Parts: sequence; structure tokens; C-alpha cells
Amino acid sequence: MTDLDEATIERAVGAVVGSAVGDALGAGYEFSNPGPDLKIAMIGGGPFNWDPGEWTDDTQMALAVLDVLATGDADVQAIAANFFAWYASGPPDIGRQTRSVLRSVDEPDELEVAGVAYLDAHPGAAGNGGLMRTAPVALAAIDDRVEVARLAAAVTSLTHAHPDSVAACVLWSLAIQEAITNARPDEPFDFEAAVRNGMEHVAEDRRKKWGRLITESVEGPPTKFNPNGWVVTAFQAALSAIVNTPVPADEPSGHFRDTLVAAIRIGHDTDTVAAIAGGLLGARWGNPAIPDEWKAPVHGIRRQQTDKTDLIELEALARTAVIRAQD
Repeated sequence: MTDLDEATIERAVGAVVGSAVGDALGAGYEFSNPGPDLKIAMIGGGPFNWDPGEWTDDTQMALAVLDVLATGDADVQAIAANFFAWYASGPPDIGRQTRSVLRSVDEPDELEVAGVAYLDAHPGAAGNGGLMRTAPVALAAIDDRVEVARLAAAVTSLTHAHPDSVAACVLWSLAIQEAITNARPDEPFDFEAAVRNGMEHVAEDRRKKWGRLITESVEGPPTKFNPNGWVVTAFQAALSAIVNTPVPADEPSGHFRDTLVAAIRIGHDTDTVAAIAGGLLGARWGNPAIPDEWKAPVHGIRRQQTDKTDLIELEALARTAVIRAQD
């Protein structure tokens, strides 16, 4: 293991915080199509009447992953137990596929089998619920791409075992890993290449398809990828917003802000697309690049009847996770 410099740690923290910020920012616009003249801000509201800055189920499930990683372990069964406890608390906002899988089991150690059983019964089901929570995965092993790919596949398969969900989470988690380890603030970063660089970890019979899907994303326009409740179009919407949003010459890190606004303007599942995009953007630009006016109000809960968690705790958990993974 290698010691991490502070800039690398801040990019790792940025992946988690960026995803949570995107989630909370997009929450107030979920299932709508914000017009070009509508200001995008931490307004809260939306179909679940979130407080301004409050995160949704996307970050609640990401925290279920992060809490385990912060112990210094990457135990998929412990993550499954957190998912199960979250579901048992009665969250108001939960995706159809996630709900169906979690309610089909009596014990969390049954989840891996239940995810596959759901796929067998619904072979076309590939919602975006696995991809929305994948931002923390790369922190478990930022110097081991094989392990990141394995964990990404295992965590999504607990509820979303479709090969497209697995491929999307593997590619996105590895792109986050590459951004954390290789991005430099004063040098260009090729987001498209970072995503494509994970292709060797995707099942061989899926590579041609995913190469084509990435090309479609880059060609855009981002608005093409609405609706985006399917994992493929959610992935494409997030990537398209990232690569089609110019990097400002005078303030390159402003790309984070501009891209999240662009992602939300795509419409439909705005919190999830912005959470997916925010994870990769935060990993590239780092936690300090995320606007303070967006970070300050960010908060939420792990599950119903638990205390609120704020940005300070989220940052600390991410920092602990990436540092302990080096021990």
C-alpha cells in the first residue's frame, strides 16, 4: 500500500460529497423537466417534500456502503445488512426494483440469491438503483482496479443483478478510481477515456454494446437521455452531461457546478442522474471545488428514525474509508 497525499484524499472525499450534493440538488426537480431559464438551487421539495439540501434514497444507500468501508472492511454481507435495515425502517422513497428484492427476503444474507432470482423472474429489469449508490465503492481499494470492479459488481448485484447494471457500476466505479488517483487540477482529464478504460473488467459479451453506448453518450446531446430510470440511460445522461459541458478556461473547477446544472436540466430522474455525475465530477475536481453554497445545507438520514447526518460527518466517513483501506 502507498501513502496518500492530501490532494488524493480530497478527491476521494469529493466523490462521496459530490454524489450527495448532486442528489440533494436534483431532489427538488425529480420527475420534472427544468427549463433553461429556471435557476437550479437547493430548493428541496419535489415529490417527497425534501428539506432544502436533504439527500434522498440515493445517498441513504450510498451511506449503507460507506459505513461499512469506513470500518476498513469491504464486507458485502455487512453492506447487505445495512440495505436490509434501511428497507425495514420504511423509507418513503425507494425504487420499485429495490423494494421488490428487499421485501422478498427475511434475512440480509439472502440478498445475493434474491437479486439473481429477481433477474430470473424479470430478465429485462435494469433500473438505475445500483448505479446511484456506487460512488463510495472506489474508496475501498483505490490502488486495486480488480478489487474495485469486483466490489462494484457485488454491491449492485444485491438488488440489481442485470448484466447492464453490473457493467455500468463497474465502468463508473473504475472511472471514479482513475480520477481519484490520476487527476490533476491544472491538467486536462479525459472523462470518456476514464470510463472506457474499465472495459476490460466488463463481461466480454457486453463490451461492444457498452462501447457503442459510451459513443452515443459523448455524441449527445444530453437531453437525448430522458427518461433515465433505466441504468443505461441514467449512465448515458450523466456521462453526456459531463463530456458535453465545457471546462471554463478562467476557473476550470467550475466544471463541477456547470455540469450538475446541465445534468439536472436533462430532466426526469434528476436526483439520481446528478448523484451519478456528481460522484465522478467530485473525484476529478476534489472536495474543495464543490460550491460551498451547495455543500453547506447538505444533510440527511441513514434510515427512518435515525439522527440526521451532516456534511462534516459525511466527509469524515469518506476520509476514514479511503485511509483505512490503505492499512
